[in-house]
Amino acid sequence: MNTDNHANIQKSSKQDTFEHPDFYGMDSMLTEEHIMVRGAVRDFVKQEISPYIESWAQNAHFPLEMVKKFGDIGAFGPQLPTEYGCGGMDYISYGLIMQEIERGDSGMRSTASVQGSLVMYPIYKFGNEEQRHKYLPKLASGEWLGCFGLTEPDHGSNPSGMTTNFKDMGDHYLLNGAKMWISNAPHADVAVVWAKSEEGRIHGLIVERGMEGFSTPTTHGKWSLRASATGELVFDNVKVPKENLLPNKSGLGAPMMCLDSARYGIAWGAIGAAMDCYESARKYCAERIQFDKPIGAFQLQQKKLAEMLTEITKAQLLNFRLGQLFNEGKATTPQISMAKRNAVEVALNIAREARQMHGGMGITGEYSMMRHMANLESVLTYEGTHDIHLLILGAEITGIPAFK
Repeated sequence: MNTDNHANIQKSSKQDTFEHPDFYGMDSMLTEEHIMVRGAVRDFVKQEISPYIESWAQNAHFPLEMVKKFGDIGAFGPQLPTEYGCGGMDYISYGLIMQEIERGDSGMRSTASVQGSLVMYPIYKFGNEEQRHKYLPKLASGEWLGCFGLTEPDHGSNPSGMTTNFKDMGDHYLLNGAKMWISNAPHADVAVVWAKSEEGRIHGLIVERGMEGFSTPTTHGKWSLRASATGELVFDNVKVPKENLLPNKSGLGAPMMCLDSARYGIAWGAIGAAMDCYESARKYCAERIQFDKPIGAFQLQQKKLAEMLTEITKAQLLNFRLGQLFNEGKATTPQISMAKRNAVEVALNIAREARQMHGGMGITGEYSMMRHMANLESVLTYEGTHDIHLLILGAEITGIPAFK
């Protein structure tokens, strides 16, 4: 933890009074549990994130103490079974949790969704009982922080080209290679790493901090996700115990299943950011007086607010239906791609319009839009770039993959 930055953290005096827009009465489709979960996480964000997030972002400070706090409220792997210390909730609850956290900040949601969807999910789905009981309770509680190693310096949208590899040395595996743009890496206790065997088959390996030859350099100089910790994973002849291989699935399909789970959370999360920007713009339009009347009285401002609310409502409906499909085990990768791509595009457009509506105030830390806008530029290209998601849909429509 950077103690110099930590010393500069200031609590905002501005009160978080957020209430979400619900133009189509979608709350009536939620269960009591959904509403209770959303309310608890919203209160948590108002108390634990909103007062500090602008200062964290301005100081490029990752609040490590939030990991345990996320664990305490059940934000890590809430959709996984209770027998492993997880929440046992449905996917709509999971989506609502991600929506509320990203309403606070995309970097904070990244911390939570990486832990739940990219670390805990593969251990649960592809691991054995011993691995599940060893890792999942500590990850769920926030005692341990995890990261997911797929992207490499030369292989992003084409993960099948990865060069990170491991060799069978008899009583252990020897892992070599590097991953980059890894959320949580600098502080992670556990990394789920995807690497090729000597036969060229992709497998998941659980790498633990302290293994000789394993290092996690921090990525500095980010203009985006500044309250999130990003780094590299470097493997220099790392000896990985054989019992750390995830045994139940291999091949590129395994990490892609993890990404589907993460992309689902992003679809909900990005709309949380969009809601925050919309609400700020709506309130500002009522308060800001120009030409002797609130700027909300002018047609162009009303047009912008109407378009924002329309796009948020459409995305809410899309996400809710996708949550139902997840609950039924029917959600497909192209459906998830559509929701992720749509939500991030909607959120970015709303953030930019809301920033403009706030005039010069919109570039300051007193309001959230500029931070959301910068964060969403990363969300636009991680867990599959905006263009790749178009091509996933294009392949589904035409039957012709354009990226092979």
